[in-house]
Amino acid sequence: MTLLDVRHLSRQYRLPRERLLQPPPVLQALSDVSFTLEAGRTLGIVGESGCGKSTLARLVMALDVPTSGQVLLDGQDLHALPPPELQRQRRHFQMVFQDPYGSLDPRHTIARIVGEPLEAMPEVTRAERLQRSTEVLDAVGLRAADLHKYPHEFSGGQRQRIAIARALVTRPRLIVADEPVSALDVSVQAQVLNLMQDLQQQYGMAYLFISHDLAVVDLVCDEVIVLQQGRIVEQGPPDLLFTRPSHPYTQQLLASVA
Repeated sequence: MTLLDVRHLSRQYRLPRERLLQPPPVLQALSDVSFTLEAGRTLGIVGESGCGKSTLARLVMALDVPTSGQVLLDGQDLHALPPPELQRQRRHFQMVFQDPYGSLDPRHTIARIVGEPLEAMPEVTRAERLQRSTEVLDAVGLRAADLHKYPHEFSGGQRQRIAIARALVTRPRLIVADEPVSALDVSVQAQVLNLMQDLQQQYGMAYLFISHDLAVVDLVCDEVIVLQQGRIVEQGPPDLLFTRPSHPYTQQLLASVA
């Protein structure tokens, strides 16, 4: 069953004028990107820095507006929804960012941070919010007592677990993970990746997993898309893509980490 359907997605950015009477230059961050993601599966997006990975993540999360194209979640075009309806739909898709500390407000307790996405769900009472926050903290291997602490009291790996708990608290169907383990030590990376796979089996959500680390993508993804300068140049299962790549750019990526 198709959960996410991205159709002919493009994004242009106008850059500052170099000269007063010249038109502003245009940066083509994404060009005609299309793919689908089934419920309960993991799709990896790989490519070098500046290839459009994070732009794609922002468009899928409806944090930016495409120049053209559609992002459909369960058949609904997110960018065509009025703001109140988009806000209601956000419970179904959440994001885990690269920097586990930068994405957590240091002024707030973990209870406030993890429970914040539930504020867009008025049917969830304060007692239910606390219960859900406790449940997701337990799911990521932390304790209920940690709800009263602040981000600086945790290690990098624990903070990323908190970020994952916050993404889980609305019980979403899709999680966009933008370089979720690149800021962590190798040993902690393995713990977080195993956790994400266990949670996927437990809750059945789909992951859009964005990374430059091909070994990580090979480990966790069912399908991989290779982006070059905002375009899809190759797509396939990782065991095939990483052993018999057909596009020169994919071959170059693999050679750079060999």
